[in-house]
Amino acid sequence: MSQIDLQWFAAEDEGKTEEPSSIKLDRARKEGRVAKSQELNSAIALLLSTITLIILGKWIFEQCLEIYIFFFSRAGTEEFFNPANGAVFLSYFLKIVLPIAVVGVIGAVSGNLIQNRGFIFSFKPITPKFSNIIPHIGQYLKKTMFSKTGLFNVAKSIGKVAIIAAVGFNMIKGDLPELLAIIQERGSMAGCLGMIASMGAKILIFAALFFIAISIPDYFVQRHEFMEQMKMTKEEVKQEFKEQEGDPEVKSHLEQAKRELLRRSIPKAVKESDVVITNPTHFAVALKYDPAVKDAPVVNAKGEDNLAQEIKKIARENNVPIVENKPLARGLYAETKIGDIIPEVYFKAISVVYAQLEKFKKK
Repeated sequence: MSQIDLQWFAAEDEGKTEEPSSIKLDRARKEGRVAKSQELNSAIALLLSTITLIILGKWIFEQCLEIYIFFFSRAGTEEFFNPANGAVFLSYFLKIVLPIAVVGVIGAVSGNLIQNRGFIFSFKPITPKFSNIIPHIGQYLKKTMFSKTGLFNVAKSIGKVAIIAAVGFNMIKGDLPELLAIIQERGSMAGCLGMIASMGAKILIFAALFFIAISIPDYFVQRHEFMEQMKMTKEEVKQEFKEQEGDPEVKSHLEQAKRELLRRSIPKAVKESDVVITNPTHFAVALKYDPAVKDAPVVNAKGEDNLAQEIKKIARENNVPIVENKPLARGLYAETKIGDIIPEVYFKAISVVYAQLEKFKKK
């Protein structure tokens, strides 16, 4: 007795426990991979084509009658074998088929636009792949027969055929007495054909509306399956984070190099400053005011904790005034970067500091 590998019933994406990121979903969308229900596309195409067929039914019948008369009137004559007759037949064929075909294509495209929320243009889904040429029977069976998606699609197909067959049978059964009455009363062929066309149109309209009805839950099922397939492993999340934010180790080295560069430039910046505003133990902000360059004082250097103590030490060694003002030092440190003009909200407080410095210099 043959055995079926139980691995076929396992989850297809074992280890993929993380929700897909917006970056991965955007990348998939650009590649033409989105959640959609083919049922909706087919249903809209069928409904619009059926409506077009009903509207143009009389005209189509007249065109068919014309081509019928054209060829049968020439039957048995040399004119029947005229090569130009092929062009006549093709012109009639295109006139009859093209309107319905165009409407069907518009319906299918509309279904895609509704589901995809706009156009998606990508050659990737139709790009030839050598790996697709080699048959993978086991993988195919796993996806089509031994998976939730496969079983759902099989059940859906069987259910559709059964319901449409049952409803179609009842519709025909209900209209059959009227059709037989027309035949028994020796009604015209046009009347019989009209009755048959009406029966067919009703079945097609029901089928289209039924497909639209089942396409709504099918879309949500397909979306759920798509999101499950797009899930990521923890390693993929980490890798994507590295790609977007940069490798943490590299960022750490860059930050360290930046701090080192800043530390080397701080002594010169503090020496050139007018004053250092400090919160005795935590913050220190060095300011420089040059009316020829800026309209207000600029942050020359700043630091907290150990770096703040370093700035104060350099200021003392170079006779740069140190002014203790806890809220001002804290606010300047939090709201500015090196090279920024001080915020307007601190103009009054800073003007007081500079006024005190001027008095000190005069004394």
